[in-house]
Amino acid sequence: MIENKKTASIVVGLFASMAALAAVAQTSAITFRNTITGEVLDFNDALPEGRDTPGVKQFLATGKNPYNEDPSCLKTGEQTFLSACSGCHGHLGEGKIGPGLNDSYWTYPQNETDEGLFSTIYGGAQASMGPQYVNLSLDEMLQVMAWVRHLFKEEPEKAVWYTPEQRKKFKPYAGHETFPDDSPGLCRTKSK
Repeated sequence: MIENKKTASIVVGLFASMAALAAVAQTSAITFRNTITGEVLDFNDALPEGRDTPGVKQFLATGKNPYNEDPSCLKTGEQTFLSACSGCHGHLGEGKIGPGLNDSYWTYPQNETDEGLFSTIYGGAQASMGPQYVNLSLDEMLQVMAWVRHLFKEEPEKAVWYTPEQRKKFKPYAGHETFPDDSPGLCRTKSK
């Protein structure tokens, strides 16, 4: 009887472990890698808030940022960029201590894709670009990325991260835009 209980406990434990591993594996359909080392990024290190938004879930499954050109995400993306990123990358992404982010030259060529830019923000890069998973939630990273993409100042053909429809509507960033607090979209906050 005791032997059967031990065996049953081991079997249940094995199934629970396998289920937990399967859940973690399904969190991301794409393998995100550190920009410098190539090591797989561990999203268990991410801040707990902002992990389960529809935008994050869609991004982790596709590698495409659903917030690109979503007006409801651009306002918060701009605010976060100005407080967390502009000190090194400039208020308009023109570059200062860190590289410029508003043209088609990328210090790390993989940053041309949303997947690559996210990996650099999340896991860090060289010099002063440390991993931002300790400072920004996954959702905030996607909002910042949308803002960085919005700052692009060159021809739309070079903006490979945009969909064909977004490229047709694209106008290089002219600066000094304002976005209403209640813009419709994925980042719109619910009314209180």
